[in-house]
Amino acid sequence: MDQKISWLRLIRAENVGPATFRAMVNHYGSAADALEALPQFARRGGARPPRIPTVEEAEAELALTERAGATLVALGEPAYPPRLREIAAAPPLVTVRGNLDILTRPMVAIVGSRNASIAGSKIAERIARGLGEQGYVVVSGLARGIDAAAHRASLASGTVAVIAGGIDHVYPEEHGPLSAAISGGGGAVLTEMPFGWIPRAQDFPRRNRLVSGLALGVVVVEAASRSGTLHTARFALEQNREVFAVPGSPLDARADGTNDLIRRGATLVRHADDVVEVLDPLIRTLPFPKTEANDPTHDDRPPQMVDAGAVRTVLAALGPVPTAIDDIVLHTGLQARVVAAVVLDLELEGRIERHGGQLISLIS
Repeated sequence: MDQKISWLRLIRAENVGPATFRAMVNHYGSAADALEALPQFARRGGARPPRIPTVEEAEAELALTERAGATLVALGEPAYPPRLREIAAAPPLVTVRGNLDILTRPMVAIVGSRNASIAGSKIAERIARGLGEQGYVVVSGLARGIDAAAHRASLASGTVAVIAGGIDHVYPEEHGPLSAAISGGGGAVLTEMPFGWIPRAQDFPRRNRLVSGLALGVVVVEAASRSGTLHTARFALEQNREVFAVPGSPLDARADGTNDLIRRGATLVRHADDVVEVLDPLIRTLPFPKTEANDPTHDDRPPQMVDAGAVRTVLAALGPVPTAIDDIVLHTGLQARVVAAVVLDLELEGRIERHGGQLISLIS
C-alpha cells in the first residue's frame, strides 16, 4: 500500500505525466526517491517548487475511490490491462469500477461520430454484438452516437468504457445510467484521471489513446475528415494496432474519414467476421506482454546527471514544432541517456510539452 501511495503522489504531482513518471522512477529507482528529488528540478531552473500531493491527500483519493466502488490498479498488477501495458508511456495507475477480470480479455475498440446516422448506429450495434458473440470485449469512449450504440449492444457480452474525467464524473451526463449499467453488468469503466476531475477538451485525446491502447484493433464507424475519432485511429497506428473502417456514402460527410482510412490501407469492414478474421490469428501468435519489461520500476541503470551545457544544447535544438527525441540525439550528438535526462529536467520545469510518438516541443 505504501508503494501505491507513493505512485499516486508522483503521478498526481504537477508537470508529471506517465512518461515523466516512468523516467523519474527509472532515474531514481523508486517513486518514493523520485518524490524526494522532485523539488530540486524547480530550484535548478529557478521556478517555484512543483505541487506534490501529501500522503494524506493521496490516502483521501484512495478512500474516495474505494467509496465510489472503484479500484486503483497499478501497472504491473495482474488486473492491469495487458495490451495497455504495451503502449508508450502507459498510465502507471488506472481507476476501474466494475469487473476487473474483463480487462484481461481480448478487446476491440469501436468508435465513431457523435452525430451518428441511424444506419451508422445500427452497423455499430451489429458489429459490437457479433464481436461479443465471438468472445471479444468491446471498448469505447462512452460518447454520444457510435460509442453509446457499441456499448449498449455489448452490455451482455462485456464492454469497457474509457472516460476523460474522474471516475465520479461521467461525460456526457445523460450517460450516467449507461455507465452504471456497464460497471454493474459485468463490464468496467476506466480512467487515468484523478477522482473529482472534470473533463476538459484536452483530456479527450488522452482518453482516445487509452481506448486504442486497450484493444487489439480499432473499428471506425462514421468519422468526418477532421474528427476526434480519427485521432483514435492515429493512436492505433502508433501503437501498432489493427485499424478497420466501415465504408460509407461519398455524399455523407460523416464517411469522409472512414473512406479515407480504407483508401490508405485500413481493413474494410462489413460485419464482425471481417474483424475476427484478422484478429483471431494475432491472439494465437502474439506473446503475452511481460510485466518485468514494462514495469516502470524495473531499471537497474544508475541515475544520469545533467549538466548545463547539455541543457543549452537540447534547448537550442527545440522549437514550437514537435520534434522526435531520436532526432534530437542525432542532431546534438549527445548520448541518448543524456538527452533523456535533459528532457526529464525540462518537462518537470514546465518548459517542454510531450506529444504522441515520442515527440516534444518547447512551450512558448
